[in-house]
Amino acid sequence: MIEFDVFCNRMKRIGVDLEFGGNYPWIYIDKINGNKVKEKFQSEHGFVVAYYPRKIGEKFKLKHKEELIELIRKYK
Repeated sequence: MIEFDVFCNRMKRIGVDLEFGGNYPWIYIDKINGNKVKEKFQSEHGFVVAYYPRKIGEKFKLKHKEELIELIRKYK
């Protein structure tokens, strides 16, 4: 979770408020600066930014960072 927390804190410092939701094993981005994200990416239900680790002790990683940054730019 450290990488995820670092990313969220960095975004908050530059004025980007992110809200996430999840449905195991997916983690979706729900809102960017209060605006509901309507795009879908790698899912039929929302924009997937990460997956929960499959095993205890595995590291949590953000996937598709480039697509996430482009989405943030679009909504900011």
